[in-house]
Amino acid sequence: MIDVNIARNKIAALDTRRYTGRVVKIVGLAVEATAPSARIGDIVTIHRPRGDKPVEAEIVGFRDGLAQLMPYGALDGAGLGCAVRYTDRTLMIPVGEAFLGRVLNALGQPMDDGGVPDPSAHYPADSEPRNPLKRDRIHDAMPLGVRAIDGTLTVGVGQRIGIFAGSGVGKSTLLGMMARRASADVNVIVLIGERGREVLDFVERDLGEGLAKSVLIVATSDQPALLRLKSALVGTAMAEYFRDQGKNVLLMMDSLTRFAMAQREIGMAGGEPPVSRGYPPSVYTMMPRLLERAGTSDKGSITGIYTVLVEGDDLNEPVADTARGILDGHIVLSRQIANTRYPPIDVLGSVSRVMPDVVTEEHMEAAREMRSMIATYGEAEDLINIGAYKEGANADIDRAVRLRPKITEFLRQGATEEAAFDDTLTRLQQIAGE
Repeated sequence: MIDVNIARNKIAALDTRRYTGRVVKIVGLAVEATAPSARIGDIVTIHRPRGDKPVEAEIVGFRDGLAQLMPYGALDGAGLGCAVRYTDRTLMIPVGEAFLGRVLNALGQPMDDGGVPDPSAHYPADSEPRNPLKRDRIHDAMPLGVRAIDGTLTVGVGQRIGIFAGSGVGKSTLLGMMARRASADVNVIVLIGERGREVLDFVERDLGEGLAKSVLIVATSDQPALLRLKSALVGTAMAEYFRDQGKNVLLMMDSLTRFAMAQREIGMAGGEPPVSRGYPPSVYTMMPRLLERAGTSDKGSITGIYTVLVEGDDLNEPVADTARGILDGHIVLSRQIANTRYPPIDVLGSVSRVMPDVVTEEHMEAAREMRSMIATYGEAEDLINIGAYKEGANADIDRAVRLRPKITEFLRQGATEEAAFDDTLTRLQQIAGE
């Protein structure tokens, strides 16, 4: 005999919400569907006719009572009336030590031939930045193995710094140098919107032996905007796992500009108005939320290096200007300097805001001396080149001219050249003391 009270309790506990909707509109990147029991960030599946595999999509907004969906894959074969199944789950990615040395796609799935790693845990792709009062202050240097940076723009453990450059000046090569030589325990490298042919070039030519302690997250330029956007979030989540294991993580992202472009595509498809050079307001909300996830913690740290592709070498374009205001410093790569030496770091146009907190006073003073000599030579360069400057007219210029070859040699470094931090400091102090 059925207990009436038990039956009533079971009936009361039943979930009577409807979890299936229908596609009512497809315009460009966006799909609109009826939205029973849906929330922003939930994953749904779009079921195509003719038995095609369902396409996963994510709810990115609502308009006029309909859910706006962005697909994770191609929508070939989808049409009006296709069933949309609401899964009531958000994107979680597998993480763990087994992912070291692997190349993953934007959803954390293997792209190489190594099989599926056994995850240690699952982390949410999108999480809240840490409480600022729970972060340790930055007080230790993070040697990156690049002489010009370690000497004059020293990066701290847990710092977030941007590499600002136009196209074709060597950002990928510089990232590879840092990934191979940095003193971090783990590298997490995110390639957003990269050309397909350049992925293997980066892995084999630029990264090389650095792959063993690295995890690569790749979203090529042909993939949907949502995947390009998610690759940045997934890479940061992977870095958060290693941070929580007490490791010092070097998170490198190439590039923040393509992350912003992906969000621009999503925002515009969802009906957001453009506010600056076509970028909608959501771009300026997403960027600080992403960047603030890096930093120090009471366990480990995430040192973030984000490349910013400046359009037309304009350092004041919206994405570059916004990033510069959020990050703890910026390294500018100059196209003009690239014609004479590598890496083409514009020392005078760059700054590390935490350098005074992570180096000794002697190191700081030597760096100031070198910057001063570079500036002095730059001011007199035109006169020197046309022969209008006469030796002895100014002692500071004479010194800058005399030490110019040594300064240039210090700042020049081959892609395969080693540069230990102690050796860098010794050479810097010798030049500054002459």
